[in-house]
Amino acid sequence: MTTALILLPLIAGLIVGLAPLERRTTEGLALLAALVECALGVVALIQFDADKGTQFVTDKVWITDFLGIADVRFHVGMGGLSLFMVLLTAVGVAAAAATASWVGRERPRVYFALLLGLECALVLLFTARDIVLFYVGWEAMMIPLYVLIAVWGGEQRRRATLTFFIYTLIGSLLMLVAVAWVGIHGNSFQIDVLTGAGLDSTWPFLAFCAAFCIKAPLFPLHGWLPITYRQAAPETTALLSGVISKAGAYGLITIAIPLFAPNAVDLRWWFVGLALAGLLYGSLIAFRQPDARGVVAYSSLGQMNLIVIGIFASLPSTLHVIGGLSVPAGAANDNGITGAKFQMVNHGLVSLAAFLLIGLIELRCGTDAFKYLGGLANGRPVISTVFLITALFALAVPGSAVFVSELYILIGAFQFQALVGAAAACTIVLAAMYMLRWYSALVHEGDGPNVSPETPDLRLGELGIAAPLVLILLVLSAYPFGVMERLGGFG
Repeated sequence: MTTALILLPLIAGLIVGLAPLERRTTEGLALLAALVECALGVVALIQFDADKGTQFVTDKVWITDFLGIADVRFHVGMGGLSLFMVLLTAVGVAAAAATASWVGRERPRVYFALLLGLECALVLLFTARDIVLFYVGWEAMMIPLYVLIAVWGGEQRRRATLTFFIYTLIGSLLMLVAVAWVGIHGNSFQIDVLTGAGLDSTWPFLAFCAAFCIKAPLFPLHGWLPITYRQAAPETTALLSGVISKAGAYGLITIAIPLFAPNAVDLRWWFVGLALAGLLYGSLIAFRQPDARGVVAYSSLGQMNLIVIGIFASLPSTLHVIGGLSVPAGAANDNGITGAKFQMVNHGLVSLAAFLLIGLIELRCGTDAFKYLGGLANGRPVISTVFLITALFALAVPGSAVFVSELYILIGAFQFQALVGAAAACTIVLAAMYMLRWYSALVHEGDGPNVSPETPDLRLGELGIAAPLVLILLVLSAYPFGVMERLGGFG
């Protein structure tokens, strides 16, 4: 199953990119492949047993005696978190492909081939149980992203691509050095083996964390985010915020912290402090943004820092020694990490919906700047309703899945340190301010200069893009523990 989920978008991407097909056939084939990927993910979800750990495993030797250290294995499988990250990826790419088809992107063969290649790399990354294989997925993810931003981005796309490239290159090089160090000192590249190898070194831990925190991003490593989120095509921005940022948090949870537990415990306060600063900074800056993308971009920054708080708040405060190895003396709490994982899923869906909706507004009005918009609710009941539901989820209203995940993070933060919990709770309140402003500036008041009485409501095809994302959020809100019981802890 896992191998099929990796190969399907790769094969479909090659066919779409190389076969001389007409536009409509290219778009249809790409969307069909993305929908089949979603169907396979649902089958995996139905068959997944929450009590059996990693499942759907393929484990074969890929490179024998790599660099004279150990074998590199094509070892893939899905635990609870990786399963939902694969599902999030499948849903996100399907929504992005549908949006691109509706908009009519130029050079569709290349565009959809890159989109499917990105999906293949992400699924490989989220299912890899070998750190070299994980690194291959991490780097392969970057190639289509660079091209998607550089070719189909806005007027400042070259600057955005260069900024994104520099940040990610630094992170990738640091991770490469850390992977080599881990292989040499752990005599293996297998994540399951390395987790119990007793690795204890600050600089490789920080090297992994730097790569992951750039991608999340954790404050203050977010310098690439504002221009990239604004200049990339709406579908690319939706995937950056909704899915790709989660790869950073996923790396912290499955690689950096499990492999270097003593270092993670020693430095947890630094990460919690930076994440608190990022949560406050992102929330305050989001409130002052003049455009719809800017609000959601800085909201995403704040939410990813909240996830980091949940991750590090779950670490124990002490270690004890067993058989010469430093082992965490019991988890401090499970609430923070459970909430962080669930929030990765919830925020991913909210970000996908928000950025894709903004893209549809840009298609109608030519801008997302608040001073040119407004009044979209006037005679347009569908678009105002969908925007309202999306804003309510972003607000984490009681009863929503986002409310549950944020509540668990806050409980974990209070269990870790009451002041941390109080600070995070106060900062989250700011989300109500900037999301209400976001919604009001777009749909209330009189028609803006770029909104005319002829500006159409959401069409059926556009509703088919947004409605599934909203429906999934409603299902998660009705039964959040269906996801939470499958997520597990670290690793």
